[in-house]
Amino acid sequence: MEHRGAPTIFDTVPLDALRRRTSQKWRRYPPDVLPMYVAEMDVPQPEPVVRAVSDAMRAGDTGYVFGPAYAEALAAFATDRYGWEVPVAGCRLVPDVMLGIVEVLQLVTDPGDAVVVNPPVYPPFVQFVEHAGRRPVTAPLTPDGRLDLAALERAFADATAGGRRAAYLLCHPHNPTGTLHTGAELAAVGALAEQSGVRVVADEIHAPLVTGTDTDTDTGTGTSTGVAGRPLPFVPTTTVVPSAIALHSASKAFNLAGLKAAVAVPGPDAVADLARMPEIVLHGVSHLGAIAHATALRDCGSWLDDVLSGLRSNQHLLADLLAEHLPAAVWTPPDATYFAWLDLRGVPAVRDGADPARLLLERGRLAVNPGPTFGAEQGAGFVRLNLAASAATICEGVRRATAALT
Repeated sequence: MEHRGAPTIFDTVPLDALRRRTSQKWRRYPPDVLPMYVAEMDVPQPEPVVRAVSDAMRAGDTGYVFGPAYAEALAAFATDRYGWEVPVAGCRLVPDVMLGIVEVLQLVTDPGDAVVVNPPVYPPFVQFVEHAGRRPVTAPLTPDGRLDLAALERAFADATAGGRRAAYLLCHPHNPTGTLHTGAELAAVGALAEQSGVRVVADEIHAPLVTGTDTDTDTGTGTSTGVAGRPLPFVPTTTVVPSAIALHSASKAFNLAGLKAAVAVPGPDAVADLARMPEIVLHGVSHLGAIAHATALRDCGSWLDDVLSGLRSNQHLLADLLAEHLPAAVWTPPDATYFAWLDLRGVPAVRDGADPARLLLERGRLAVNPGPTFGAEQGAGFVRLNLAASAATICEGVRRATAALT
């Protein structure tokens, strides 16, 4: 398999250079395994971030984080990208998104209370909820990957039984499906949560990674022309659910997972709640991480645009390759994230009970995320593939998958 399209930002780092990296993606498996699983992008770092972190190191600026610089950079980015006025004074820095979620859950629920999640969903949601001493309650997405209000209503009733406090941990955009929730969906969820006495906590780490666009419509027929139009809007949860608290970070969009930091952002009715977060939480925030994230949000918009363009190209490439070489795989390019949530239930071996992730690893030497880790029932027969890679890697990944599954 060979790709002859225009190169993107993902084609600028050779595979041998990537294999010199020492992060989990490149060290968990032997060298003959092609890693397309963990949420790391195969890209060069934005040069302004490299300079900012290097300058801080040379200046000995390696102490403890202080001040609103990160929140201010997020606010400027959010105004430019989403038209969203982030309430900087009400924000709080947290060590990373998941640890921030734990701290927020401790503000709005008590030990033993329930937290509702939407499988298939990012596995640490359940893991961190349990680690925080809370009880996960599931409200699965619909078969087409949308929020299911009826399932949420049942889960909220379960979560608040006996008059207990409860929270709803929303993934927006959703990981692994790449679903981008609409303003109408969020408003309906907010109304249901308010009626049920459930607090909404939103993980919005993938917010900058919206790849979907609307399509031009033929005014004569009312049908889509198939011509891509404007990027789809990301609607911040706190703009339609006033009592929500959202977690944001430059980590995923700018490939900064190793430089940890995040910002908790309150809705207008949640400012007082977030103000109760203990000051000691700030002690876990990396000063260098905050510098890197603020620089990325402030100075690396064009780099992010190159990433988004590359992801759209990779989505089209994967769709074409699957249609030609592995038609039993069912997948529609999502509106957000850099993941492909592949439905392999139509593959004969999977229909017969084989685990597709194991087949891909053992037969194809291709590492992906097993679907059941995102929800045992909802993820069975699925795998999550990381598309933030070169065209050559995607072609090789599909070649290996085809050999392993057919």
